[in-house]
Amino acid sequence: MSWWLLHVDLDQFIAAVEVLRRPELRGRPVVVGGDGDPARARQVVATASYEARAFGVRSGMPLQVAARRCPEAVFLASDPPAYQAASGRVMATLARFPARLQVYGWDEAFLGADTEDPVGLAVDVRRAVLDETGLSCAVGVGDNKLTAKHAARFAKPGGIHQLTRGTWMAAMGAKPAGELWGVGPKTTKRLTAIGLRTVADLAGAAPELLAEHFGERMGGWLALSARGAGETTVDTEPWVARSRSRETTFVEDLTDRDAIAGHVAALARELGAGVVADGRRVTHVAVKVRFASFHTPTKVMKLRGGPTVDLDAIERAARTVLDKFDLQRPVRLVGVRTDLEMD
Repeated sequence: MSWWLLHVDLDQFIAAVEVLRRPELRGRPVVVGGDGDPARARQVVATASYEARAFGVRSGMPLQVAARRCPEAVFLASDPPAYQAASGRVMATLARFPARLQVYGWDEAFLGADTEDPVGLAVDVRRAVLDETGLSCAVGVGDNKLTAKHAARFAKPGGIHQLTRGTWMAAMGAKPAGELWGVGPKTTKRLTAIGLRTVADLAGAAPELLAEHFGERMGGWLALSARGAGETTVDTEPWVARSRSRETTFVEDLTDRDAIAGHVAALARELGAGVVADGRRVTHVAVKVRFASFHTPTKVMKLRGGPTVDLDAIERAARTVLDKFDLQRPVRLVGVRTDLEMD
């Protein structure tokens, strides 16, 4: 028997849940976000169906822009409890398979299994999810989490694809390095600056070059990822949030520091109350500010007294972090994040 990793990735998850609740929307462009009213300013797309994406609608886009790109779209309010419940049904289905399950979020999970027929297992998983929840998923089969994750990308929507270290370079070598799982825009920019544009470029880079620009640890990780190496263990511990966040987008840009601070303080207390109610403790507080130019820096601080459930301390920390910002420019959004103590 051989150890295989399966990455189960639900297709257009939030939009699919909404279509299940409203079958008459099947095949139509659906956009979910905010309160579902594209006429209201400062609301953004949480997700869009494939039919809406064909018009250029994307997550994070203002609803007003989405409405201009796809006037015939159906706009719906976001309903997180419904998505959480649907995710729970999917994960309960996956848990019944003879495999180790690692929940990786609302809409994705890894399965690790000793099997000689991983593709057959993937077929069974995809069929079970569809039959028991009505939701479609793509399943990537790999010899580690990285190859399984990328295999699922090739499989979308609703298919099955197998990718191993042996077939990795043929499939991935010519792709931009920024497409690698875990490589973000900032790292991509730094890689491009030193002439490493593709996965193959990165895989063949000298260790000394990567260590010079990224440090030995990150440089080593980048090289291994570019060669298709990844983690093979599956953590079956229940998924526990490491942080929670809230944010507010203003109807009109704010320039008054006291008003901005008041919103940050309110967000911090609301967020802290929910965290404490769930029996968690806060270790760090971060504040995000989006200026009218859309520049969106984030600053964070560790709580000096250690992990706490004190709402006053959480609010004070948020105000202290906000003081680190230069608020001379108009502000369109503020957000607060609490990092949580892990047992």
